Formats: sequence, C-alpha cells, structure tokens
Amino acid sequence: MTRLRKRMLEELQRRDYSHSTVRIYLHIVSDFARYFRRSPDTLGPEQIRQYQLHLFQSKLSPYTIRQHTAALRFFFFKTLHRNFRAEYIPFPKFRKRLPTILSPEEVARLIDSASNLFHRTLIMTLYSTAMRRAELCQLKVSDIDSQRMMIRIEQGKGGRDREVPLSPTLLKTLRVYWRWMKPKTYLFPGTVNGWRADVPISVNTVWLACHQAAQAAGISKRFSPHSLRHSCATHWLEAGTDLRTIQLLLGHSTLEHTLVYLHLSHKHLQTVPDPLDQLQISNLDNVPRSRRLQKK
Repeated sequence: MTRLRKRMLEELQRRDYSHSTVRIYLHIVSDFARYFRRSPDTLGPEQIRQYQLHLFQSKLSPYTIRQHTAALRFFFFKTLHRNFRAEYIPFPKFRKRLPTILSPEEVARLIDSASNLFHRTLIMTLYSTAMRRAELCQLKVSDIDSQRMMIRIEQGKGGRDREVPLSPTLLKTLRVYWRWMKPKTYLFPGTVNGWRADVPISVNTVWLACHQAAQAAGISKRFSPHSLRHSCATHWLEAGTDLRTIQLLLGHSTLEHTLVYLHLSHKHLQTVPDPLDQLQISNLDNVPRSRRLQKK
C-alpha cells in the first residue's frame, strides 16, 4: 500500500465511512491517477475538470459521476488539505426520478416466477422487509427471531442497526427453505469456485435473481432489487402505516428521505381534490363541435 493510499484510508476510517464507500473511494482515486499516469497529489482542479468531462463522454450516469466527484473532493480536501475553492470541483446536475413501484399483483407474479426456492425466498425477504440489497447479503440465520417475530438488520447504511417485523408468511417459507438449504452462518450463502460455501451471497446474484423473475413475470417496468424496497414502503403507507414508522423500518436517517413515498402512493394522491371538479361550468351539450369561428 502506497503512502498516499494509506493516508486516505486512515482519513476515511477516522470518519467512520462504510466499508463499501472506503473501497469505492480508493478505487476512484486510483483510476483518476491512472488516467493521467501521475501520482494524484501532483494533480489539481484542472485535471479534475478534464476527468469529469472524460466521465461524461464515457456515458456514465450523473449519479456515478457525482460519486467520483465526492471521492476526489474527499481526497483533495480531507486527505491533502488543499485549499482551492470547492466550486472548482462542481457536482454534476442530478435529475431525480421517481423510483419504480410494483403493484401488489405484480409483486405476487414476481414471486411466483422465481426460478427456484432460493430465488423465491430471497425475493420474498427483500419485499417483506424492505431491506437494501447489501443488507440482505449480510443477513445471518441468527438474525431471524421467530420468538419475537422480528428480523434484525445489523450495520445497515450509515452503520445503524434496526429491526423489522417478521411476516408469518415469510417465516413459513423460511422454514421450508432452511430445511432444504441448511444455511449455517449466512441465511443466503454464496459460492467459492462454483461450490456453495458459508460466505455472503454477492449483490450481483441478488440482481440476477430479481431480473430473471421479472422477465419471467412479464414485468416491463424499469426494475431492480431496490424497486422491491420502494414497493414495500409504498404499500406500507397505503395500508395506513405512518411516515415516522416507515422511516424507522427503512433505516432512513431523516424523515425527508421517507417523504418521497407520498409521491408514489396512488391512494394518498387520489385523496387530493382536483380544483377543476369544484368549478360550475356549462354542460358539454352547449359547446360547439366546429373549430371555425362563429359569426355574430
């Protein structure tokens, strides 16, 4: 490990960044240096702007470019303590899109279209608990508390632990799954060299299970494992769960992040009265059908 890499790693660890963020930030700075074939501490704002342009020309998403920008800002401001203005390293404009929501009927089709018991149980767990994909990968057998009917999610995003209710329907499936799979530590074990092993499943395997089920179910919407989290939260809201409780179940740090589900719930949006319906307007029978100007 080089001196600079070690220095940046220590700065990230001192600020308690997650393991995945540490890995991604270090990788981004390495790519940045490799692009210019120079040590990153000899580069500056001009090279960062050139690199951002290169990323846009490579057709990367604005979200990915924002992540690269955040990593480079951390490196120059926190690790090297450079004092040039933050405006010299702008974040690209980020167009927020409302997440994809599946209807309960579509979720049922998705579950029934899973190719095997492993994938079916995985998809049911994602939907029932609204876990993130990375949280599901780290889920352990010991996290399932059937006595209290709760599932413990340890060290979720932001290093926060939380608990979510264990659905009786999910518990029934988990028991059948456990008798078949016999998982030891991790509830959804991965593989090593093509053989099942007591290691966490990869996030790519979770994505593939959901993608295959979505195709088999004939779901044409823009879909990912995270769509199940959004769908579950929206269905909680439509069932009458209050936003504060949903915030705790999702592990959101602020209520602001949870408010998006108000925009996704058709039941809540349809309760808003349309001002057009409040107007007293003439009957359609009296409206001329011709677009020609009427002579007076």
